[in-house]
Amino acid sequence: MFFGKHNTRIRRNKFMHPIVFLPVFITILIVINACRATKGSIMILEEANGSGFTMDFREWSSKDKCRLSLKKGDELRIEVIREDGQIGLTITGENGSEPYAGNELDSFAFNVTAPETDTYVIRIAGKNATGKVIVKNLNS
Repeated sequence: MFFGKHNTRIRRNKFMHPIVFLPVFITILIVINACRATKGSIMILEEANGSGFTMDFREWSSKDKCRLSLKKGDELRIEVIREDGQIGLTITGENGSEPYAGNELDSFAFNVTAPETDTYVIRIAGKNATGKVIVKNLNS
């Protein structure tokens, strides 16, 4: 039984088994998607005293964010200058408040008052957007 002729040739498949191929394919797609470069450019300039910032972008399609610590009643002056594309803007507190949310913004200026003392995240989203968003804390 242990002695005699045995077939010891290694058999190789010409094609990868679907159970192995599918995870490899999905991994490759995820890596390619994650490495995709952001379209366009954005430059964020923060003020030295932490009272605001300016986001300047050209043909930009992505998302970005900045943080500002505000006290209850602090007033933000927000100026949106849209030359082209689509711009979305949201302001949310880390404690859950959302004093502003807007999509497909045109050029305009407005004020937002902080409903509570918190760190607020100002998120901007662009789709082929060219323009500028200026955020300034009027109380500092």
